[in-house]
Amino acid sequence: MKSQRNISEFILLGLSYDQNIQIFCFVLFSFSYVALLAGNLLILVSIRRSPLYHQPMYYFLIQLSAMDICYTSTVTPKLIADLLVERKTISYTNCMLQVFTMHFFGGVEVFIITAMAFDRYAAICKPLHYVIIMNRTRCHLLVLAAGAGGAVHALPLFSTAISLPFCGPNEIDHYFCDIFPLLKVACTDTYITGVLVVAFSGMFSLVTFIVLFVSYGIILFTLRNLSAEGRRKALSTCWSHITVVILFFGPVIFIYLRPPTTFPEDKIFALFYTIVAPMFNPLIYTLRNSEMKKAMRKVWCPSLFPKEAHS
Repeated sequence: MKSQRNISEFILLGLSYDQNIQIFCFVLFSFSYVALLAGNLLILVSIRRSPLYHQPMYYFLIQLSAMDICYTSTVTPKLIADLLVERKTISYTNCMLQVFTMHFFGGVEVFIITAMAFDRYAAICKPLHYVIIMNRTRCHLLVLAAGAGGAVHALPLFSTAISLPFCGPNEIDHYFCDIFPLLKVACTDTYITGVLVVAFSGMFSLVTFIVLFVSYGIILFTLRNLSAEGRRKALSTCWSHITVVILFFGPVIFIYLRPPTTFPEDKIFALFYTIVAPMFNPLIYTLRNSEMKKAMRKVWCPSLFPKEAHS
């Protein structure tokens, strides 16, 4: 632990050294973060104040929106603030906290996306038993399990990070603290540690992606037995979910499922799962969802639905 105390802060090298690019990124990411917060809060409030809240799919959707807000808020505000300063620093304590919260909220989000896939599987492949399978008690248990799964995923990575000795260079070639950039500046041989991180984090992402891919494959295969209208509605929902899965898991697998090293492109790919995917999730889930759009109109424009509002 003594070697760790030789460093009290890290210097983040950020996305770019070019001042013009930093100003452009400041404007872009500030807009993106506001849009992300507004979109996900809109979903949260709209579902919570409508009858859709009692449907499992929308119950999981507000959990996903909450995780999107928490997940991106561990990184994005710091990134935006750093774009305005020349020397970007983060304390050792905050760096370790960022490692834990990033992987905790990210892990919870992965399990919630998996729960949403299970919900669609039950709705389409087991329609007669759907109400029994996806009762509210089971939905609560799945969310609790997602929280426990996020902790199980984050704690080993956090323990790895705080056990690393830092005694020399403290420059992290990234815009936030993550396990691979930290391994690069640790003053010890981290090859074995890196392999363990890949086995734990990378394989976790890959296995989850394969499970989701297979489950949606089964769902799409089952759609052949539905009516044209039922098939259209189910496809609209499933394609929204599949888009979210690809946006989130693609970059994550690229970064974590490979030999323990870092590339300059990592920062660009990290933007996809820290900012881009959480920002587009509200659009993906609402633009092609007539029930969601109707619920939002009823909540925010009640004058258009006087009978429903009166009742």
